[in-house]
Amino acid sequence: MSFISFLILLLVAGVCGSLGQSLVGYSHGGCLTSIVLGFIGAMFGMWMARMLGMHEFLALHIGGQVFPVLWSIIGSAVFVGILSLILKRR
Repeated sequence: MSFISFLILLLVAGVCGSLGQSLVGYSHGGCLTSIVLGFIGAMFGMWMARMLGMHEFLALHIGGQVFPVLWSIIGSAVFVGILSLILKRR
């Protein structure tokens, strides 16, 4: 994987993480938080997809890696929703 592919992968993960945060309505952090949430959402979303027996929808191939965009958004929204229940804003 080249450096440019890695940057594109980080950008896509950041957009997916920020979309997941905006769907839930809870945003805590900045750009790095969105990138981390995008990757956690991709792992969590693909785990949910396997458990439900569903396929990858809207997957991007970036530098030899497959990034599930739709499941990343869904997984990050569920993950942020759980975090917002645990860590209530003051």
